[in-house]
Amino acid sequence: MSLTVWAPAAARVDLVLDDGEQPMRPAGEGWWQATTEPPHGSGYAFRLDGGDPLPDPRSPWQPDGVHAASRAFDPQRHPWGDDGWSGRSSLGAVIYELHVGTFTNDGTLDAAVDRLDHLVELGVDMVELMPVAAFPGRHGWGYDGVALYAVHEPYGGPAALQRFVDACHQRGLAVCLDVVYNHLGPSGNYLGAFGPYFTDRHETPWGSAVNLDGPDAAPVRAFIVDNAVRWLRDFHIDALRLDAVHALIDDSPVHILAELSEAVGRLEEQVGRPLSLIAESDRNDPRTVTPRAESGLGMTAQWADDVHHALHAYLTGERHGYYADFGAPQTLAKALTRVFVHDGGHSSFRGLTWGAPVPEGMDGRRFVIFGQDHDQVGNRALGDRPSRVLDDGALAASAALVLLAPMTPMLFMGEEWGARTPFQYFTDHAEPELGAAIRRGRSEEFGSHGWAELYGGEVQVPDPQAESTAHASRLDWAEKESPAGSRLLAWYRDLIALRRGEPVLASGDREATTVTADATTVVLSRAPFDVLVNLGDEPRLLPLAGPAAVELAFGPARVVDDHAELGPHAVAVVRRS
Repeated sequence: MSLTVWAPAAARVDLVLDDGEQPMRPAGEGWWQATTEPPHGSGYAFRLDGGDPLPDPRSPWQPDGVHAASRAFDPQRHPWGDDGWSGRSSLGAVIYELHVGTFTNDGTLDAAVDRLDHLVELGVDMVELMPVAAFPGRHGWGYDGVALYAVHEPYGGPAALQRFVDACHQRGLAVCLDVVYNHLGPSGNYLGAFGPYFTDRHETPWGSAVNLDGPDAAPVRAFIVDNAVRWLRDFHIDALRLDAVHALIDDSPVHILAELSEAVGRLEEQVGRPLSLIAESDRNDPRTVTPRAESGLGMTAQWADDVHHALHAYLTGERHGYYADFGAPQTLAKALTRVFVHDGGHSSFRGLTWGAPVPEGMDGRRFVIFGQDHDQVGNRALGDRPSRVLDDGALAASAALVLLAPMTPMLFMGEEWGARTPFQYFTDHAEPELGAAIRRGRSEEFGSHGWAELYGGEVQVPDPQAESTAHASRLDWAEKESPAGSRLLAWYRDLIALRRGEPVLASGDREATTVTADATTVVLSRAPFDVLVNLGDEPRLLPLAGPAAVELAFGPARVVDDHAELGPHAVAVVRRS
């Protein structure tokens, strides 16, 4: 197979190799074809109309950074050892989100393999990697990736990703990869030089939108669909988490998400294992996870931020910014059963009517919920976790309500032991003006959000460009060995084991779930189990619907006649007989 590139406006394209150049021939519809395929490990680039050599838009490997030449990579060279892996759907899986660069001190995929046994012991079903597509510099979250077919070299490059997936599968862990198709970072983004990958017909928070619906959009759409299929096929990935799909603005007759869903469905039949697509969407629209046959977009699942907001605001008392509509006990009860708080009513933060109700009978497992994630921690002024203000009882309550609710639960790295290390926003751009703009933007953003009042004084936002900001965000694995860390970790393990062993707790039956709450107590019932929470400073006696016994407890808890007695800041799971 020879190398091709789409460059519809170019009059001449040359393939630049390690040992010289050769002209490429037109192949129709803006495509150019080389006479050879560079062998594995060899460098190459494209020269458009005599300009500077540019990396391949579909470069599989950027070992010298995103501004340098591409390098050929043969994914078939890896000797896969996961023949016994039959796959795992994201529906109902216990998902664990991690950032490769801060999950370990080394910050590599190979180093992360050494921590996989911890995840197995915890009971995790699926590991979700924050984006690994190549981005500028060494440190970053990955959402400013520019070489979407490559794997960030400081993480180990593409071969390391294959080794990581293989190691996960051999331990019974599925892998979800976070991919970003709604925008590219500004530094090292050469797509616009090749063709109309972007359009000013639509605007996004990052500027011009990806060109999904213009008359010349077909190759751009193929760029996205082929990328997704490649991760799932050549890297044996089990699921993709699609970043901010509301910014994939597409007025085509068939939305790009539906087209992607169809392509992944075909691949699923070919490989004989489940493949999942998980959308991050701000729209609160159940059509996202409605099957294509029912005029939906066909996503397997979508993130449900409203559940996080309701839980976080209830536990912490925070009401600034988008937490303004959350925090009331009845709001938490609605989120844990109906998923969307904004389901057609007014959103004060947006100043708009927002969302639509989740239909009765829709599987709750189609919604991914969490008490922490990279956004909700990292986009705080100090990148602080709930453990900064919540005691262990409240952290245990958050875990129980997320893990035993009728949705798909997700954990954020370190939360299982109550990690105190922050997860801050960090970048590593070489361009001084870009670094300065990011610093300025972060400070201005937080200056208008009331953070100083929240933190009790002047707030110094960590410098995103400082290496110390990335280092401060590394997990401290020694924390899990402390008495408090060990206790909370055991609680998470017990909750996950109970969930795994009881079909009713692993189901997505929202209609069979009830939640009642007041200022200090929450009762989530999924017969025959009740999850009981007392956040108050005094013991509480909570009525039970018949005889019961304590199954799990974090803090003092016992059953007295037809009541459960919980000590202050205690959580219990009781089983009714």
